[in-house]
This record gives sequence, C-alpha cells and structure tokens, in this order.
Amino acid sequence: MVKAVFAGSFDPPTNGHLDIINRASKLFDKVDVVISVNPDKKYMFTEIERLEMMEELIKDFSNVTVHAYQGLIVNYAKKENAKVLVRGVRSANDFSYEFELALMNQNLNPDIETVFLQSKEKYTIVKSSSIKELAKFGGDISRMVPEIVAEKLKEKYK
Repeated sequence: MVKAVFAGSFDPPTNGHLDIINRASKLFDKVDVVISVNPDKKYMFTEIERLEMMEELIKDFSNVTVHAYQGLIVNYAKKENAKVLVRGVRSANDFSYEFELALMNQNLNPDIETVFLQSKEKYTIVKSSSIKELAKFGGDISRMVPEIVAEKLKEKYK
C-alpha cells in the first residue's frame, strides 16, 4: 500500500486543491491531506476552520483523510509511514520553489519521494491569496472555490 501526503495551508481550500486531491486519490492507495500549521504565519481561517472545511470537502473520497500538523512535513510522513509527498504545481515559478523544497525534503529523508502534479489549465490562476483579495472586494470567486468556501469567505468579510 502506498500512502501519500498532500500538505498545504489551504487558507482557503480551492478547486485547484480539490483537483489535486482527486487525482492523487486515483494514484495512491491512501492520501492524507495535511493542513500545515505555522505559528509564525497569519491565516485568515483558523486551524479548526480549515480542518472543518477540508473534512467536508473530502467526505466523498473513501481513501482520503485530513489532519492538521505543525512541523516538518517529512517528519509527519515518516511518522505516518507515507512514502510520497504530493505537490501541486501551477507554473514555472511554482515548480522552481517546489523543486528546491523537494530537494531539501529529500536531504532530510531520502526514503520519501516527491511527486509533482501539474494543475489543469483552468486552475493555473487559482491562488489562495488572489481569491481572498477578490472576495474582499466582492469579486466572483464561484469558479475558484467550492460553495462552502465561498460562503465562509463572505462571512469573514462581512
């Protein structure tokens, strides 16, 4: 059984994230979506809010779970016996950043591989920071995030 970890801040979860989760769930026996918790980072949504949204969004996937974690993702993967880190890549800039991160993770734990899944074209512009800015000013985010996320964003900006 091959277990994969897909980590991110998911602040907020996007349709692009869900697409990567869907595709990863078909490639691996088990996918653990890990909500990164960094006490030095300012999030719009709390750890609990991000966890609850993601739990709702993945409920129809029989082989996908979600957890929150503070620390190095390679340590989490090792603890959970995962062999693969899944990373979504939207652009060459993303790839450059993710490539360096993968090399660092490989140095930390050479037993864990990183697999890059490129975004589908329709999700290449879907970026959490842009979505939050659009939502703040009343822009249409309906194609970028699931409905429950759009509602939560509206509540935050009231």
